[in-house]
Amino acid sequence: MTTTAFAAPTAETVVRPRGVERLVAGTATSDGAGVKLTRVLTQPLQRRLDPFLMLDAFGTDNPQDYIGGFPDHPHRGFETVTYMIAGRMRHRDSAGNEGLLDNGGVQWMTAGRGVVHSELPEQEDGRMEGFQLWLNLAAKDKMIKPWYRDIPNADVPEFTTPEGVTVRVIAGEAHGVAGAVQRETTEPLYLDLHFSDVAGFTKRLPATHNAFIYVYRGNVRIGDTQVPSQRMAILDNDAGSDGIVIQADGPARVLLIAGRPLNEPIAQYGPFVMNSNDQIFEAVRDFQAGRFTEIA
Repeated sequence: MTTTAFAAPTAETVVRPRGVERLVAGTATSDGAGVKLTRVLTQPLQRRLDPFLMLDAFGTDNPQDYIGGFPDHPHRGFETVTYMIAGRMRHRDSAGNEGLLDNGGVQWMTAGRGVVHSELPEQEDGRMEGFQLWLNLAAKDKMIKPWYRDIPNADVPEFTTPEGVTVRVIAGEAHGVAGAVQRETTEPLYLDLHFSDVAGFTKRLPATHNAFIYVYRGNVRIGDTQVPSQRMAILDNDAGSDGIVIQADGPARVLLIAGRPLNEPIAQYGPFVMNSNDQIFEAVRDFQAGRFTEIA
């Protein structure tokens, strides 16, 4: 397998790191055709973590927990970012896109004005593990043309810091390395950090951005706060802060996610996220009238 060459990383210095505002335990639930998952970022946190709307974590060795997958369903008004750690999932949508999400790969879909898609497992046994993040679109972009990109594992920029932390840059920029996807309005940062042993990781963040981490292996510290596995830590919004310092005392894996808030009204009804109830009613009418083309 060939790998893509990426720029060499540079150092980042943080003088006044953010602390932890609170820890959040996700809510066990199911979605699609009975797929078991943990909803880490729930609807009550949408204003606090604007522009992010949802984060689901799924991980199981039991095929009955995932085999039904996510049959045809609609979206409007936001973007979905699916990151697969283990397993295989096939994507098809009404805009004619199709792709296979495999170990370490990412699928980035902009629902825009409306799309119907499915995400179905291409395995009958073994482990399936990954995350789906929902990223809001600004009011001016909610009705744009749907867009889709498959990003295979080899095309996700990756580097290792001098302290031995492997950093996968899904979106944004870290230590001078540009991520696979950039967004001008929301400026999302999406990093997957792999700590193989005792080490620290430093990342500069604009003080105006909302930010959180999700620990999915091991545990880490931010300042004096221990963040255990399967916990989200919402970071303080401190006008004087300039970044984050994460310290691991052993092997750990962590998602670091941050973005510029839109500060716009959020109206959500299931898979539709708009700015007003009238726009939600319109989305429902459009879907029921078949204006979201069904998957062939």
